[in-house]
Amino acid sequence: MTLADILARLDTWTTPPTAAEAEVQAACPHDCPDTCAMRVGVKDGRVVSVKGDPTHSLTAGVLCTKVSRYAERTHHRDRLTAPLKRIGKKGEGRFVPISWEEATVTIADRLADIWHRHPEAILPYSYAGTMGQVQGEGMASRFFHALGASLLDRTICASAGSAAMKLCVGAGVGMDPEALGGAELIVLWGCNAITSNLHVWRIVQTAQKRGAVLWAIDPYRSDTAAKCDHHLAPRPGSDAALAYAIAHVLQRDGLLDQDYLDRHSEGAAAFLAEAAQWTPARAAAWCDVDAAAIEALAAAYGRARPAAIRLNYGMQRTAGGGDAVRAVLALPTLAGHWRHPSGGAVLSTSGWAPQNPALTRPDLLASSTPRTLNMSALGDALTRTEPPVEALIVYNSNPAAVAPDSNAVRRGLARDDLFTVVLEHFQTDTADYADIVLPATTQLEHFDLHRAYGHLHVLLNRPAIAPLGEARPNSRIFRDLAAALADRLGDACPALADPALKARDAEIACDALLWDHPALAGAPTETLLTHGHARLAAAPRGQAPFSEGGFRTPSGKFRLAFPDVPQVRPNHEDWQGERAQTYPLQMISPPARHLLNSSFANVDSLRALDDGPALWIHPSDAAPRLIADGQPVRIRNDRGAHLATARVSERARPGVVIDFSIYWPKLSPGGDNCNAVTSQALTDHGGGATFYDCLVEVETA
Repeated sequence: MTLADILARLDTWTTPPTAAEAEVQAACPHDCPDTCAMRVGVKDGRVVSVKGDPTHSLTAGVLCTKVSRYAERTHHRDRLTAPLKRIGKKGEGRFVPISWEEATVTIADRLADIWHRHPEAILPYSYAGTMGQVQGEGMASRFFHALGASLLDRTICASAGSAAMKLCVGAGVGMDPEALGGAELIVLWGCNAITSNLHVWRIVQTAQKRGAVLWAIDPYRSDTAAKCDHHLAPRPGSDAALAYAIAHVLQRDGLLDQDYLDRHSEGAAAFLAEAAQWTPARAAAWCDVDAAAIEALAAAYGRARPAAIRLNYGMQRTAGGGDAVRAVLALPTLAGHWRHPSGGAVLSTSGWAPQNPALTRPDLLASSTPRTLNMSALGDALTRTEPPVEALIVYNSNPAAVAPDSNAVRRGLARDDLFTVVLEHFQTDTADYADIVLPATTQLEHFDLHRAYGHLHVLLNRPAIAPLGEARPNSRIFRDLAAALADRLGDACPALADPALKARDAEIACDALLWDHPALAGAPTETLLTHGHARLAAAPRGQAPFSEGGFRTPSGKFRLAFPDVPQVRPNHEDWQGERAQTYPLQMISPPARHLLNSSFANVDSLRALDDGPALWIHPSDAAPRLIADGQPVRIRNDRGAHLATARVSERARPGVVIDFSIYWPKLSPGGDNCNAVTSQALTDHGGGATFYDCLVEVETA
């Protein structure tokens, strides 16, 4: 199939149905490994149902509670349906409607003025409000590259783990998550699958009923940990030590697969020399767990055939998060579990899809590369960077709610000299600080193409309905801004005249993937264009992709010590350090079950299922603080404070509080959320956010 044929077929997916009643093929856009295939029911221009696609092997007809309410979110009474201009002070949230023409002229004039002084003074800020290739970074990146704006290092979620995978595996690849059901032992390491990987949990449950033994490694007794056969609760940030202790036992007890190590790894001697130093007793002290539990886990892992590890991203949100991922991913190499289709480990599968650099057109950058600013340090970027950021364009994100050290972020957003534009569905906390707010379409109103990071499929999303009110897709907004800036800047910025900035949505989708790659060529492409989802041919079902090595490293071998062995690092805010004298409790902030980052926080039916910001605290920590279950509490440190309802429970471990997130500050008691206390410190690899590397004190409110 030629690219022209593919483009023509993609074009047929870009318009909503014309019939009064229809069922439309769609894809979930949210930052979740499941990336579900959906069926959207439409009647008279309104979405009446959102269901899982029964023909998609992972979705299997089931959606999470959040996304099953997507129609309620799209047709919400508070949807933004016209451009807005600020008339009050920043943060007050007072706006008046304006036309798209006025909005576009205002934005283009301000950006042109700033560009003439310093293109790098313009900063985009986005993340995974949609994971789509078209409405995500497709046209937006082309626009900002052509302007020569500051680059954004998108580190807020997964960069430490991604960097770790590149170091040891070579790319974001691992075992097929759908093959987990064939494992004899499954370790869910920092993975509360019931909340954040629901469809894999279904597979894991089926394996458990068949006799597989489930181990949860998580600092608290999550919903998932409560249903596993065993639960080990290490201190946040101690995972590398735990992984080394498991490796220690494998080596000590003759449970290494020496043949696999010899043929398919590099650096084994150095890694095992380090592991020899981490006895279960030493690791137990570091992790604050029982050494006997480490011994039991290591023995079970070494003897199972096969064993599988499902990691998730919480474990890499501490100072040593990247090396913790490297140490955990080393375990199936030591024990030879990669030999089996249902063995090995998986953090992300995003590297299986053959992405095309032409999607974002980095070649549009001027000869000199602009500066890069780290999104996990947005507060510093807006208040300390020189030359200062003068324009901030926010899309697919809500940094006033999700970025660490939110008080610093809000100080930056409140600058009178900062011109801020926000593309949004709702008037979020971030939108309250904007000069111009632009109404964006939801997934049910636009076309997109999706890769996944939790399975081996690609998916298409057809718009089910026309955009509500005057809402526009991100792709059109940035197309129109590019044209307006091209008129103002002319020959001074020739990249804005590139045809890539005029591409229609189907052309952007066509540019997103390498269609002639063996993973896509032929049947997968035909299936995708016909049915809306297709499994990549990169790792055929039932085969072990790394049974004979073949990792994405230059040598094809797993790198156990590149550039050196993983390090066991104390947290930035060490639970045994001096700071703990003032702030003695470690805090983690995993997602509440009915939220996805800050999405869905204002959906009425989901709010009714959720009791708002809650803090789990162990009875031994609650008692000396005179904290009772159900009592309002204040969580504080020197960065800020916020309020929550105490849930005194042994599901929290001593010394660690669980502060469920991410609620909109404006919908939270006291007007702050958990990120009032998190810091802008970064991880060892990838410059990632360290949300779970945070010490606090808790007191009655």
